[in-house]
Amino acid sequence: MGAREFSVLFGVILIVIMLIIPLPTVILDILIIVNISLALIIILVSMNTKEPLEFSIFPTLLLLVTLFRLGLNVSTTRSILGNAEAGNVIETFGNFVIQGSALVGFVVFLILIIIQFVVIVKGAERVSEVGARFTLDAMPGKQMSIDADLNAGMISEQEAKDRREKIEREADFYGSMDGASKFVKGDAIAGIVIVIINMIFGIVIGMTEHAMDVGTAANTYTLLTVGDGLVSQIPALLVSTATGIIVTRAASEGNLGHDITKQLFAFPTMLFVAAGAIFFLGVFTPITIILTAIIAALITLVGLMIRRTEQQTRDIEKEVTESEDSGEDMKSPENVVSLLTIDPVEFEFGYGLIPLADANQGGDLLDRVVMIRRQLALEMGMIVPVIRIRDNIQLQPNEYVIKLKGNEVSHGELLLDHYMAMSPGVDDDSISGIETTEPAFGLPAIWIGEETKEHAELAGYTVVDPPSVVSTHLTEVIKAHAHELLGREETKQLVEHLKETYPTLVEEVTPNPLSLGEIQKVLSNLLKEKVSIRNLPTIFETLAEFGPMTKDMNLVTEYVRQALARQITKQVSAPGEPLYVVTVSGSAEKQVADAVQQTEHGNYLAMNPKDSQSLIDKIGREAERISEMGQSPILLCSPAVRMYLRQLIEKFFPQVSVISYNELEPDVEVQSVGVVNAE
Repeated sequence: MGAREFSVLFGVILIVIMLIIPLPTVILDILIIVNISLALIIILVSMNTKEPLEFSIFPTLLLLVTLFRLGLNVSTTRSILGNAEAGNVIETFGNFVIQGSALVGFVVFLILIIIQFVVIVKGAERVSEVGARFTLDAMPGKQMSIDADLNAGMISEQEAKDRREKIEREADFYGSMDGASKFVKGDAIAGIVIVIINMIFGIVIGMTEHAMDVGTAANTYTLLTVGDGLVSQIPALLVSTATGIIVTRAASEGNLGHDITKQLFAFPTMLFVAAGAIFFLGVFTPITIILTAIIAALITLVGLMIRRTEQQTRDIEKEVTESEDSGEDMKSPENVVSLLTIDPVEFEFGYGLIPLADANQGGDLLDRVVMIRRQLALEMGMIVPVIRIRDNIQLQPNEYVIKLKGNEVSHGELLLDHYMAMSPGVDDDSISGIETTEPAFGLPAIWIGEETKEHAELAGYTVVDPPSVVSTHLTEVIKAHAHELLGREETKQLVEHLKETYPTLVEEVTPNPLSLGEIQKVLSNLLKEKVSIRNLPTIFETLAEFGPMTKDMNLVTEYVRQALARQITKQVSAPGEPLYVVTVSGSAEKQVADAVQQTEHGNYLAMNPKDSQSLIDKIGREAERISEMGQSPILLCSPAVRMYLRQLIEKFFPQVSVISYNELEPDVEVQSVGVVNAE
């Protein structure tokens, strides 16, 4: 037999000995301290169990502890009545509680008895009865649930067996607790009876056998009786409380202390409300304001600490979740597919430009990107895809690149603590800086410091901060490549949006006679020459008129441009000022028209290389000359050759606008500053 089994048997034998054999007061002191310690251990263990079955021995232990305490009561009663003493522990408890007043001691003891019997024992008994009944009533349903899970293959045979055993153990436990709670109730009643017997018969024995007067006998036996009652009822109260905790304990993920703090402080805001109520209680009542203010401050401090802890916990959980999700994504077989996704527009920058996009450091790049998308929607009439912004450690610290569909289309460098200054045409020698090139338009510029900014502005320089440089560059790049960003999905969104207000018009155009792809081709042609497609109703009116006539979308685009004449005129000219253009002579137009080849799939330009190069050179010289005049280079020609001339020069002079006579409003004043002739 092991030491554990022997200790339990020795405890039971000791209870029998206490009931029969008188014990010395020294041993009684030891057993009383053991009784108190055992009660403390029981209540602490009951508070730290997650579910009642973790302390399944409690009903039997409750019986043994009750018998042990009753055995102690018998031994102490024998010692009190027989020898008028019961050891140092009982006497100390009696003196400490009574403190010169037997009546006060008796009242305190009586209150303990009432608390235990009326409140704790009564409640624990009722909960035990209800718990046992509901557990037994729920057994058939739980058994059926286990059988259903087993038949569905959700659990194994062993898991089903374990769950059935757990249900049986729960039923046995609550049934045992229903009976064990009666011991607690009987123990409380026995404690009351023993105290009354000790007091009444103690006074009688003290007067008859020990020759005490009434006062001395009453004081002596009241002290011993109250002390005995305290050392007996305090452990009984702890065990009764443990009984209530066990039978009211629901299964949870933590112990009682964890659950109480977690659930009681689950709403920190309510702590602030409680603190305010306590504070105003001291303000509007005679209660000391200092006391209520201190307590309110402590409650507020606890609420602030809990709120901060919860925020830190949420941040950590978020990081862990993101890390786990990332890890799971990398392990999943679909992660390769996700790598194939290409962002339409990407803006990557070196680590030195991180403050540009970090809102915590004052960066407003994200807000500027939102404004760029809004601006382009108003100017170009297209929906710019979401722009992906990320840092790239492979770039130089101050470098950034702009990518379209995974390919770099432009790049630049920024100095965040400088300003970009562009000369008005006449340089000021007193203004010096780091030479650079304005990335959007390729103009020469310099980086200047904060101290030079005001002087440069007074000298006529255009001074721009780094975020504005990036915004302008990004805007111009998207404008230049808008036709590449307009795919069929984006076209479908535009068509669906137009259909909300012009359903009949849309139905007449698509899907017959024009498909979504053909509409996208026309819109892309317009964007390629920086013509806004915001006026979709006019565009679709033209498509409805000319779409059934031809499948050549380039030709249909020319009809659409003519329908947008007012818009194009406003785009290339300034109000009240003449429009300076370079015209194409009749001979040059004839040369181009003769080189047009017509096929069943459309027309294309097939000019002799020597003639085409000569024409390109002449257009280039005229465009350069008009640019030196401070005007935007515009080439004016007849509608028949406009698109072919554009096809001829777009790779060499993309900045040159090619318009036809039909695309200009009659009231605009046109001045020719040059002519392109044929050889």
